[in-house]
Amino acid sequence: MKLRYFAWVRERIGTAEEDIELPAYLNTVRDLLLWLQARDDGYAEALRHPEAIRVAINQEHVDHKERLEGAREIALFPPMTGG
Repeated sequence: MKLRYFAWVRERIGTAEEDIELPAYLNTVRDLLLWLQARDDGYAEALRHPEAIRVAINQEHVDHKERLEGAREIALFPPMTGG
């Protein structure tokens, strides 16, 4: 599984992307975000407010209730503002 991180999420985690094998018990985007929070302090800081994080699976924005089945790539974005 390829995980990609953008903007200040990337800065706090300390990497732009990583290949990782997810535990089989992770079923939804919400499960993934909570699991990542527990990895270390950088992840915990970046995902302190997981409800604010936008997520895309296979380059399509999804809800946090979305299932991870079939995901090849997951991207995490901070909230976006327009201008």
